[in-house]
Amino acid sequence: MTQPEYDPGPQIAYAGIINLGTPDLERSLWFFRDLLGMEVVEQVGGKAYLRGYQELVHHSLILTQQAEATVNAYGFRVKRKQDVELFHKELTEQGIQTLELAAGHEAGRGEAVRFLVPGSEHPFELYYEIDKPEAEESLRSKVPSNSSRRRGLGVRRLDHINLQTSASTVNQAEGWLRKSLGFKRREFARIPQAPDILMASWLSVTPQVHDLAIGVCADDAPGQFHHVAFNVENFHDILTAADQIRDLDIAYGAGPGKHGIGQAMYLYIHDPGSGHRIELYSGGYHIFDPDWEALEWKLPELEFGQTWYGDVLDVGPGGQFLSTSPSAGLTP
Repeated sequence: MTQPEYDPGPQIAYAGIINLGTPDLERSLWFFRDLLGMEVVEQVGGKAYLRGYQELVHHSLILTQQAEATVNAYGFRVKRKQDVELFHKELTEQGIQTLELAAGHEAGRGEAVRFLVPGSEHPFELYYEIDKPEAEESLRSKVPSNSSRRRGLGVRRLDHINLQTSASTVNQAEGWLRKSLGFKRREFARIPQAPDILMASWLSVTPQVHDLAIGVCADDAPGQFHHVAFNVENFHDILTAADQIRDLDIAYGAGPGKHGIGQAMYLYIHDPGSGHRIELYSGGYHIFDPDWEALEWKLPELEFGQTWYGDVLDVGPGGQFLSTSPSAGLTP
């Protein structure tokens, strides 16, 4: 007897694109292109499309010239072309308002569906089709898995995105991300004074510890952006970046150090054109066990989760590390 073909339903493949609004596009371009070494694939109409040297797709970063430093969109690639339509159907059935974005709405990308995450109100865009252009000849690498030669501080790819929302909505948003988009909780912490509320949760759809993190905003506001992390090859690259950035007019955030959560080395800096927080990230462990049970961090070990070694993150009242950027609404 022939069994019907199993269909797992629509799935997220990875965190693919972030669109950062910047009041000073040229300064942001200098930061990402000249310092971090990302390739500008295309620049048109006040937007620049960039990628790391190991990203074969059209872009992972969009820099948009605008008056306010707002994050315009968080893009996630799905596993199959039909998954865009299937997710759209599921969102509609849940009563979630969506926008259908035609192919070409974003340079190099196919059709997408845009919506606000229930609870957190972050503008997500789900897409599948994206161009894979060759770099111009002067930038090409002899290694076929590299889209271009390594330059600057050597950003390889977008690694993960960190979001924040209000304490009253974080549980709802985190639960929705797991139930409706298929993210798996890998590590988490609860607010010590309110143990029923998540302080932060690290979620992934890949073997990484997190492709996406969501936590409580110090200002108790939804739709907040904490940072986007870009992957570099090794710990030495983090130290090189820290050394070089000290000589430049760039807001130095925190690090270099190593997180206990995820076990990767970090350096937090700020894009001088927009002020958005950027993490340079290297190392970390991977999860292959299908029966992985989420790890909870509690006091007093929680401080080691934030910083295993290096600069202790300033998370006290009014701490610099708690600052965030706003996100756009359903219509950017």
